[in-house]
Amino acid sequence: MDNASIIGIVSFVIVALFLLFSTFLLTVKTTKKLSNQLLASFLIITAIDISVFFYHNFIELPPYIEMLRIQVSSFKDPLLFLYILSVIYSDFKLKTKHTVHLLPWLINIIILIPNFFIASENIQIEFLLSYTETQEFKWINVLGKVIEVVYIIAEIYYLFRYRKLLLENYTNKEAFYNYYWVKQLIIFILIGQLLTFIKGFIRDSGDFDLEFVNIFRIVLLAFGLFFSFWLVFKALLSPKLFRGIAVNLQLSKEMTTDDETKHGNQIKLIKNYMDEEEPFLNPSLTVKSLSEQINIPHRELSVLINQELGQHFFDFVNGYRIQKAMAILKDNSKIKFTILEILYEVGFNSKSSFNTAFKKHTGQTPTAYRKSH
Repeated sequence: MDNASIIGIVSFVIVALFLLFSTFLLTVKTTKKLSNQLLASFLIITAIDISVFFYHNFIELPPYIEMLRIQVSSFKDPLLFLYILSVIYSDFKLKTKHTVHLLPWLINIIILIPNFFIASENIQIEFLLSYTETQEFKWINVLGKVIEVVYIIAEIYYLFRYRKLLLENYTNKEAFYNYYWVKQLIIFILIGQLLTFIKGFIRDSGDFDLEFVNIFRIVLLAFGLFFSFWLVFKALLSPKLFRGIAVNLQLSKEMTTDDETKHGNQIKLIKNYMDEEEPFLNPSLTVKSLSEQINIPHRELSVLINQELGQHFFDFVNGYRIQKAMAILKDNSKIKFTILEILYEVGFNSKSSFNTAFKKHTGQTPTAYRKSH
């Protein structure tokens, strides 16, 4: 069996699986319906794009339909970006402003109108046969690469912003599971974009024969199959994913407080409350729940901790937890307490996060600290 036949078979299997996954995503009952719809749309568009390797064996499309099929791939980057936003933000909704993501496809169609869409069918057929050599293809190809880079930059920006928002508002490690997964997703996207770029370079350079190009296509299809399996199963089987944050949640630097003179008294109030009431013992403490306990507006509390004290809420709370743990570890009357018991006692819910935070604050592991004291 030659490489071309392998490509046809593999691509057919991928398309069949993508359509099956998409059907499931669109019909399964879930609270994250929009996320599933965006993911299903991405898989369907990808399936249409990949079908180029075999659909000619079953059906012959009119030239203008074939061109629309080619250009439909420009929806992949926007759909994946919107999907990531829907995962990050628990209350994300599609709005009129999101129609801007249709622009890449519309620009491509406009570029093709003069010499293709308003031309006769015979000219359209000739245009398709030499499409990769046309000026329109070169413009669309360059535009596509630029748009890919823009979306990657946007995804990385939202990933870093997501991490900062989590650090400023949460202390529970489970709140970060979603972030870690989105981070992995973007890494896979970058790998896929790199492989696609290499494939395009190999194909267009003319320095490699068709068999070598086909081998690389098989590699790229195999990666696409692995990526999509990983994407779908992560989305469906991990119960700790999709606990996103509110869309209107802001970073502390994006907020302002009106009365700067109150800061000193408020900081003293916060520190006294943390020392006396020990709210940090609650492993699910958030900046919002703390603001309700001490009657300081959420926005002001976030600014006070992150800007005035110069700490993320995550580190601010963990600092108190570590101080409490250090006191227990030095207390001879509590020598029988295990490290696991202590970490739960002071508000942590994970041994790894406790060890990491403890070493960050003391330079020692909990066990080493106990021995030295």
